[in-house]
Formats: sequence, C-alpha cells, structure tokens
Amino acid sequence: MANSVKNLDPAFQGVGQKVGTEIWRIENFQPVPLAKSDYGKFYSGDSYIVLQTTAGKSGAYQYDIHFWIGQYTSQDEAGTAAIKTVELDAILGGRAVQHRELQGYESDKFLSCFKPCIIPLEGGFASGFKKPEEEKFETRLYICRGKRVVRMKQVPFARSSLNHDDVFILDTINKIYQFNGANSNIQERAKALEVIQHLKDKYHGGKCDVAIIDDGKLVAESDSGEFWVLFGGFAPIGKKTISEDDVVPEATTTKLFSINDGQLKLEEDALSKAMLENNKCYLLDCGSEIFVWVGRVTQVEDRKAASKAAEEFIANKNRPKATRISQIIQGHEPHFFKSKFEAWPVGSGTGNSGGEEGRGKVAALLKQQGVDVKGISKNSPINEEVPPLLESGGKLEVWRINGSAKTPVPKEEIGKFYSGDCYIVLYTYHSGEKKEEYFLSCWMGKDSVQNDQMMATRLANTMWNSLKGRPVQGRIIEGKEPSQFIALFQPMIVLKGGISSGYKKFIAEKNLNDETYSSDGIALIRISGISVHNNKAVQVDAVATSLSSTDCFLLQSGNSLFTWHGNSTTFEQQQWAAKVAEFLKPGVALKHAKEGTESSAFWFALGGKQSFTTKKLTQDVIRDPHLYTFSFNEGKLEVTEVYNFSQDDLLTEDILILDTHAEVFVWVGQSVDSKEKQKAFDIGHKYIELAASLEGLSPDLPLYKVTEGNEPCFFTTYFSWDGAKAMAQGNSFQKKLSLLFGTAVQASESDDKSNYSNHSGPTQRASALAALSSAFNPSSTSKISAPKPSRSGQGSQRAAAVAALSSVLTGEQRKRSETSPARFSRSPSPGPDATVADTVKTESASTEVRNPEEISTEGDRSTTESNGADSKVIQDLKIGEDGDQSTFSYERLKAKSSNPIRGIDYKRREAYLSDAEFKTVLGMTKEAFYRQPKWKQDMQKRKVDLF
Repeated sequence: MANSVKNLDPAFQGVGQKVGTEIWRIENFQPVPLAKSDYGKFYSGDSYIVLQTTAGKSGAYQYDIHFWIGQYTSQDEAGTAAIKTVELDAILGGRAVQHRELQGYESDKFLSCFKPCIIPLEGGFASGFKKPEEEKFETRLYICRGKRVVRMKQVPFARSSLNHDDVFILDTINKIYQFNGANSNIQERAKALEVIQHLKDKYHGGKCDVAIIDDGKLVAESDSGEFWVLFGGFAPIGKKTISEDDVVPEATTTKLFSINDGQLKLEEDALSKAMLENNKCYLLDCGSEIFVWVGRVTQVEDRKAASKAAEEFIANKNRPKATRISQIIQGHEPHFFKSKFEAWPVGSGTGNSGGEEGRGKVAALLKQQGVDVKGISKNSPINEEVPPLLESGGKLEVWRINGSAKTPVPKEEIGKFYSGDCYIVLYTYHSGEKKEEYFLSCWMGKDSVQNDQMMATRLANTMWNSLKGRPVQGRIIEGKEPSQFIALFQPMIVLKGGISSGYKKFIAEKNLNDETYSSDGIALIRISGISVHNNKAVQVDAVATSLSSTDCFLLQSGNSLFTWHGNSTTFEQQQWAAKVAEFLKPGVALKHAKEGTESSAFWFALGGKQSFTTKKLTQDVIRDPHLYTFSFNEGKLEVTEVYNFSQDDLLTEDILILDTHAEVFVWVGQSVDSKEKQKAFDIGHKYIELAASLEGLSPDLPLYKVTEGNEPCFFTTYFSWDGAKAMAQGNSFQKKLSLLFGTAVQASESDDKSNYSNHSGPTQRASALAALSSAFNPSSTSKISAPKPSRSGQGSQRAAAVAALSSVLTGEQRKRSETSPARFSRSPSPGPDATVADTVKTESASTEVRNPEEISTEGDRSTTESNGADSKVIQDLKIGEDGDQSTFSYERLKAKSSNPIRGIDYKRREAYLSDAEFKTVLGMTKEAFYRQPKWKQDMQKRKVDLF
C-alpha cells in the first residue's frame, strides 16, 4: 500500500537542510524535537532519534540516523523509535544509513557526534516512567572506557566498583578525581582527561579542582588521602569482574538472508554483489554486527518490516546486547560490509559516485507512494581551490637512479622527468619559525624497471634515516602527481623514454623501439592547467588525434617549434605554453598556430590532419577524507574508521591511515616502536590494495609516511590544527594533562604512572587538613555525599588523612632546607607490603607529625592484588637501605662505585649529594643545574659517572 504524506510525522518536515545534529525524544509515542540546550543528555527511561547531517566534498548532503534506546525505556517506545526512523529516512529521500543504539553499547559513530562523551542520566519523560531528575548536583562515580570515543557508565559509589584495569572518574561538588588503575590503558587515561574538562565546564562552571590518583600511590599525596577518605578509608581493591560489557561476541560465519514479508530465508550461494536485488531487503549476519541492506527501490513498508525482522533475529538467536544493527541503502555500503562479499565490482562504490542518479530514482519512487520528499539537496557547484602548498624559496635537489647509485640532475634540467626513469626529490624549506623541514619523494615513471624502483626506495629510505626520520616521505607514480609536488617545478615536463642504464638495458633485451625524447626529433607536448599546482606538461603521441580544443600544445619538428592553441584555451594558458617552450628549447623562435589556422607543415609533422576531441575531460569524483585504525587478521589488513576525526585522534602510540581519495597518508606517532615505524609504507601499500578492490581507489595514488611532529601543511589541512598540541611532549596521557591543565609533566621510570594535581602549596595543605579534620570529626563532614565509613575502617581513614598532611608538611620542610631536584619530586614511600600505619610513621618521621590515636589495622595493608599491580608502583627518590639518611658521598653514588647504595633512584643519583659536594662535583648549584635542559643535565652526569 502506498504511503501518503499524512502518514509521515510532521515533526520531520523540513529536516536535513543544514549540516549538524537534530534530535527528537519519543514522548507519548510521538517524536518531539529536543531543545538544543539538552543535546548530549540522554535519560535511561527514554528513546531518542538523532539525525546527523554532513556535507560531502561534492556538495551533496549525507545522512546518518541513530535511534537510541535507554536501558529502562518501554518496549513500545523503543518500537516507535525504530518505525519513526524509517519514516525520517523516507523524508530524506530513502538514502540515510540507520543505526540502532542501545544504552551502554553505542557505536563509535554515534558517540563521535557528542565528543568527548555522553553521560546517560537516570529518569525519563513523565509518560509511563518517572520524571527526569531535578537539576541538582549528585556525587557520581563513572567507569571510563575508550581510546577515541568514550563510553561512560555510572557505577555504584563504592570501593568495590574500583579495579586495577580501568579508569574511573569521581565527580564531587568541589573536586573531580581521576583514578587510574595500575593496568589501565594510557590512551584511555588521556581520553578521561577530556571528559573531566567537559564535566568541569558543563557542571561546575569551570571552577572546580582536578586531581589524578594513581593506583598504588596511596600515601604520598594529599589528593590520595582525600580520595580514599570519600570511600571510608583505604583498603585493597579487588580484581576486575567480567561483565556483559567485556564479553567479545564469538566469531561466526557470515550469512546472508533475504527478507520477504518480514520472513528470513538463508541464501546458500557464495556471497556476491549480484545477489542483492534493488527491490528487496536483506540481512547480513556478521556476528557482532547485523546489517539490513535496503534496495534502492524498495517500498517503505518493506523497510519497516526489515527493521523489525532484524530485532526479532537478535532476540531469537540470543545474541548479546552489544550486537549492533545498521540499515544501509544500496550504493552507500561501508568498507566492512563490502569486505564480506567475494565479488564486489570496482566502480560500484559508496559515496557520491552515481549518488545523484540513485537519489533521483529514490525520490521518484517515494513520490509515487505519496511521500512528500524534503531535504534532497542538489550538488553545489565546485570551485577550484588552491590546495595547501609548501613554502617557496627552499632548496630543491633531484637525483636520477642509475644502476645502484643516484646521479644528480643538473640545475638547468630540474623539472624534466622521463617515463622510463625513477627519481629522488628532496625539498628543504622553512615553515614559519620552525626548524628546517623536508619533503622527500620517489617519483616512479610508468615505464621504469622494477630494479630502479626498488633502488629508489632503498636510497630514499637511507636518506630518510640520515635525516633522523624528519622528512615527509612520499611515493609518487607518474600521472598521479599531487599539487605540492608539481608546484616545486616551474615548469614540470614528463617526457617519453628514459636515459638510465636500467631502462636502456631493458629496451635492448626486449628488442623494443626506444621512444626517448630527442631535442631534434618530432614530439608533441600537451600543456593543461595554468595554476602553480596543476601546470604539468606531458609528452603524448605525435598524431593529430592527441590534440584537444581545451589545451595548448607544443609541436617539435626538427629545429622548428610550433605552439598550438585550442579554441577553448585562455590567454594565460597560451602564455604558459610559451614559458614551457623556452624551458624545453631556450632561445628558439616559436611558430604560432591556432585551431583552424594550421599550416601544412604543422599537419605534415603529425602525419596528416585528423579529427580530435573538443570536449573537456571529466574530473575524478571528489570524495571525503577518512581516517582509519587498522589491525591484521591472519595476515589480512582490516581497517576501522575513526568517525568525525580530529587532531586529538592522532595518538602518539599509534599508526593511522588518512585516505583523502587523492592521496594516502600513513601517520606514525613518536611513541611507536622503531621496528613498526619501518613498516609504514608496507601498511600503506596493503591499504591501497584493499581500497582499490572495495572502493575503486587508484592503485597509483601518492602514498606518504608522515611522522608526528613533522606534519606538512597538505596533511594538517584535513584537521583543525593546533600547533600547541603538535609540540606537546610525552605519552598520550602526559600530553593531554599538560594541554588541558597546564601541568608540567616529569618523565620518570614509568612515564604513565606519575601522580599529578593541578594545585599545590596552601591549597594542598588546606585540602589535607580538611581530610584530617573529617577523619577525626565524623560529625563535621563536608557537603559531599559519601558512604559512611565502618568502625573497622576508621583507622585506615585517619591514617590516610594523616599521611596526606604529613606528605605536605614534609615537602614544605624540604623546600626550606634544599632546592628540589625536580618539580614533582615526592617524599620517600614505604615498601609495597607496608601497612597504612607503617606508612604514616615513615612519612612523618622528619616533621614530628604523629597520629593522635593508635593506628594498627591488620587488614589495611597497602598491597595490591596479585595481578602484578605491585610491580607498577613507582617510588621517586627512594631512601637507600642505609636508613633515613637522605644524602650520600659522591664515591658511593657513582655508577661504578665499589660500595654502591641500594634502594635509591638510580636515575637521580646527583639528587642525593649534599649541596656542597654537588657544587664541587658538577660545578654549579642544584638550582642552576635543574634549570638546564634535560639532555644537558644527562651529558654532565655522564662526565662525572652519575648517569
């Protein structure tokens, strides 16, 4: 039955007309637009529909519809959301990709729309549930998972919720704490800092303190004391318990089902694209994800039935809640979907190819069904923009590969390339106030021999290593030269044949005709483009059919040189042709010919007059850039898209792939293992092979290796680039901490386990005193709603508070007595098996701080579980086993001492020297020494055997 426009909800009329997010909540089984101020708030008792509209490079709008189902939403409301999603898709022309999102199991794509996170709230719309919670602050504990998109889950505010493997955020009214489990992921720690900043800005008006608590660092910081006081005192935390969230769906054989009247029928044949008929719906079962494929001309009712059938399929198969359902329209299939088919013809890809034709068919069909289609956007005209180019004025060097060596190309010949040769190009330039930067490329002629190509790659790698991995390294194939490469040569000419020994030998062995360009022979050169980034000239076959009305040509015949202008060329093109002629044959007199006025000598040189094209060549389809992470499964490359990507997704521990459809970049983080860095080009080649088979990507696209900190302008243009982020040092967590909270990060034995806070001094002392007061005066607790400590926990609660205050006082006394060797130096910590009471005694020894009451609880031991967390606890500036002595003689501190001291921090030997001996040995005061760069400190320590 045809659908009339009356059957489509009026709440959706006029949607999808602008880029951005639109959200509706299901209220009384109807979609109601959500106020912009409530975007990002999702109540667990409700269901929502989220439309994400993006503008592709082609100008056409692209749509993703997500329907979010809260944990406690009613089945009827969830069903309404699913049906209304299909109606919304119909309004948009039937081409949106639809995603089912369950609370706690949301897709990366959905979460990327609400960076850094969404925080589900208790409650829901008043119909059939309870009213949304009042806007009042409540202390909450969250578990925080995810490296690029964050999945926040509220857990009970209790010590039993903590574990050694995850990152937690405790949000209290005056301070936000981040608890890093000893075994937690560095990148998840970094992402949690973004969440803290979000909470601070959104719920605290940007005016609360932030503290980082490291698992195993109980006593050395006042923040740790405060943190554990909120949990009723310190006690060992348990191991992580496996929940449904952690269950990885079992791998299953991919199966395809056709859907007829809501019934599934298994397709037995090997999967191929030809099986998918455009008037039917299909279900592809991939185990962890279910795809509903919708033919381009299917009925709206069939689409609704297919959506319902997928829900029933998951229920009947007892699949885990984490199983996702995505409904995709024909012609917009993602990488993952297409990779499941043995045959997927190149050219039937996603995106904008054929998009307008398909969109028109969908619109026509829906109008036949009575659907008033809104939101179908036409392609906007594409204006040619000058892409980012490297700064001019640099030094350009070119070498031609000749056997096992590279031969410098004379300066006057730079810009001439032969199709049978390979070249190495090095451009050295300055960008702003930065150090010297390098663009290192191999150019491979389409007729070059494999040995020359391999030698070019090998020699370029040697140059890359000699420049300490700083250059952007590119592989460029003839015919696919990128703008920034062409712009280096004014002009750039690609000639036939080759002059290297490898090419000449190949021609001779194969007994082939050598077509290498000769300055006194016959040659025809096409000149297309006049801009600095597209003005490449190419030698073509010297026949009349090679001509084109839209281009200029140079015809060389012996000592004569003709310039030929097509009727559709511009004056600027004609001027550029003259410049190319001067470069090719300096001082030669030009003979001018215009289309239709050619001389007989002109046609004679081309072998006679023939017809030629008068139409402009079509340009490649413009597609949007995509960022991918990757993994290898049995040697096969598998990629995962990073949606709505930004500079923050370039994590220093990772290698990522940026595909712009015109170029492919392999970005390599600084913290990647050196052996893995060497595989960057191999990864890029495998990706191009995969994308060529699935998306029709050209196998000859330029491929670049870009290292962190050396990103060129033609890479950063795809990001909102922040130079401060690019300059930050350390691992992901340290960088994010420094950028968000302005904290100087001290590298230590374990870079990712240092304990930091964004406040110190009097504030730190006050915080410690407050914790101490709370511990000894339970009746005067703060406003924070915390679990009431048990009687047996009073001792450890007080111990933690005393330890916190002791640490502050100890630090203050040391500042008065000597200059601190590092900004984040900490008091000596007890051994990993010490009790809390022992810890307090150790920490308070130098300040005479004592616990007013007897603190001795056998159960309160600061040991961690036997999962290896003990080995991760860092104790900076440990006191040696000689006792409480804090300074030692130079002879005993030397690395080659015959009587070494045990138990000290061997990376800071100099810190244990007395002030007088420090000045004698190193020739300066401690204060002056620690003001120097670390590399200079290390060099001086090596000289005196303290390194």
